[in-house]
Amino acid sequence: MFRAGALMALPFVTGACISGVTAAHAAPGSGLVPHRAVYDLELKDASERSGISGMYGRMVYEFNGSACEGYTVSFRFVTKVDTGEEVKLTDQQTTTYEDIKGGNFRFLTRSFTDEKLDKEVRGSAHDDKKGVVVDLTEPEKRKVDLAQSLFPTEHMLEVIDRAKKGQTLFESRIFDGSDSGDKTLITTTLVGKQRKPLADDPDVSKAGEMADKVYWPVTISYFDDDQSGDALPIYRMEFKLYENGITRDLTMDYGDFVLSGKLADLELFQPADCK
Repeated sequence: MFRAGALMALPFVTGACISGVTAAHAAPGSGLVPHRAVYDLELKDASERSGISGMYGRMVYEFNGSACEGYTVSFRFVTKVDTGEEVKLTDQQTTTYEDIKGGNFRFLTRSFTDEKLDKEVRGSAHDDKKGVVVDLTEPEKRKVDLAQSLFPTEHMLEVIDRAKKGQTLFESRIFDGSDSGDKTLITTTLVGKQRKPLADDPDVSKAGEMADKVYWPVTISYFDDDQSGDALPIYRMEFKLYENGITRDLTMDYGDFVLSGKLADLELFQPADCK
């Protein structure tokens, strides 16, 4: 699951075809659906300390692949931020590849401000007997040894699996290549009871064939792995999660400001066949 601006992707991400999803759309071997989701972003709340008087944008999340060939994610998060004195355009672009069976993960993130590159983080990670080994190539070449962690799609599958089992609160360690690509995060996930969408749900009209399917309300809080005690999360995300990995009605809480993300468009893709 990717974090936006941290940034989290969504989820945005075993087994047979998920109930309520046609065989033509179900990703073989996982139940996750290849899709492209577009979200309109608006500022929901901001403290005086944030220095933000206005903010809006768009997030595009594209998920492809299958359990046999691996999963790819293309993620773009674009916002215009008004500080009252100037307006800045921020643009984060992330692409990843995840091979769950092989325990491999590749990632590339580029961050721009006013169309100028601020930062590029590129590398790969793989599971070994002691944990996760990260090989960074940008911004500099180095190797990092980290604790055993889940990669983003692994984490999404865990959330869905535990939700199906009725487990409402659990903790996980993840590595998603975000920030500087050299640390793990601790997540605390809260899953509510499965619900049927209401007619006045904010973005249910954009959910297409998913509009009348049940979902779980999910909240995931992200913490620095090196913090202890009653540390505050560095980021928190709330969303409505379907069994096939599609999400809508997002709330992204960065502490000093909060963004809402409403589904604007959803396209389901034909999955690749596992041979």
